[in-house]
Amino acid sequence: MNNPLKLNRFKFLLPYFLLALAIIVAYRVSGGLHFFNQIWIVASPFFYGFLLAYILNMPCSSIRRQLARSKNKFIFKGQKLLSVLITLLILVLIIVVSLILIIPAITKSISLFIDSIPDYWESVVGYIHYINNLRLFRWNISEEKIFEQLGNMFGDFSIENLLRPIMNAGTAAIGGLVAFISAIYILLEKDRLIALIHRLFRVFASEKASFLATEVCVRLNKYFRQYIRTQTIDGIIVSILTIILLFILRSPYALVLGIILFVLNYIPYVGSILGTVIAIILVTFTQGITKGAISAVSLLIIQLLDANFIQPKLMSESFKISPYLVIVSITVGGAIAGTLGMIVAIPIVAVLKDIFDSVVDHYEYKKFGKVEREHGFNKKTP
Repeated sequence: MNNPLKLNRFKFLLPYFLLALAIIVAYRVSGGLHFFNQIWIVASPFFYGFLLAYILNMPCSSIRRQLARSKNKFIFKGQKLLSVLITLLILVLIIVVSLILIIPAITKSISLFIDSIPDYWESVVGYIHYINNLRLFRWNISEEKIFEQLGNMFGDFSIENLLRPIMNAGTAAIGGLVAFISAIYILLEKDRLIALIHRLFRVFASEKASFLATEVCVRLNKYFRQYIRTQTIDGIIVSILTIILLFILRSPYALVLGIILFVLNYIPYVGSILGTVIAIILVTFTQGITKGAISAVSLLIIQLLDANFIQPKLMSESFKISPYLVIVSITVGGAIAGTLGMIVAIPIVAVLKDIFDSVVDHYEYKKFGKVEREHGFNKKTP
């Protein structure tokens, strides 16, 4: 069995792993310190610029490979710049289409929801009275306490609180512009950055550690790309099915709920369940129990089709990890880095699982002369 992550190579990465662990612990311990908060404020646009460049590099690399096949000298020589320009053009086109078609529909749905809040509140009160009259487990839901809690959450409309979102939006817009410009430069300088990283590894690390670090980075990049591609395609399919279903039920929030489900789908398991629950609750309170029950059954069927047919077709065998490990990884990732940590947890855990399997394979072969892992019985390790 081809096993490049052997134990004698893995041990060279142990100091780097401990250093990364120490950085994470230091970050969490000192998260409340003003100094580190200021550093994050300055560095965050460049960090998000790197993430944007990483995502844009996927279509950019595909476009560049197509341009490299061209026999035209101008296109062949300028393949890097042309691929970046075409990728940015596609991105701008998507943004323009969203602004023209999707954003107005979302704004209309939000305005309708705000205008209909009194009617929806009456429906909620009706459901509360119905549940209280059933006397289930002696429950007694107080609508006054619910209204009081909502008032505490949304009742403070001071000038400072009203201006704060506007100021934050301006800061976010400037940070977004810096991130976008950084992403462009990273895409253009990608080859030089990779060459620099390889050079640093050759200079400051041993040959074995450099080889193993490269192998881990290659696998991590593979899993990240596979995860983003899979979740994007899966999210598009599920959101389209959800939008069609809600349009059939004549829900005025079909598009908004479909987009919410698409975005939340990047968080495995938890995201799709949360998006489905939000859709069912909103349909129930805005269109009645009957349509809420229909949407619940229909969305459950969509989720079962997604979990048993769509995702297994999109996800290759090498990327599969147990649902329990998924839940543990997204919980730990969320505790460390919030929503972003939940999203990136799966590819990282997949690589760690590869390393763990390699270590176990090494000792198992060393002791028994064979590896008896699932789907790998009696495979010898060279």
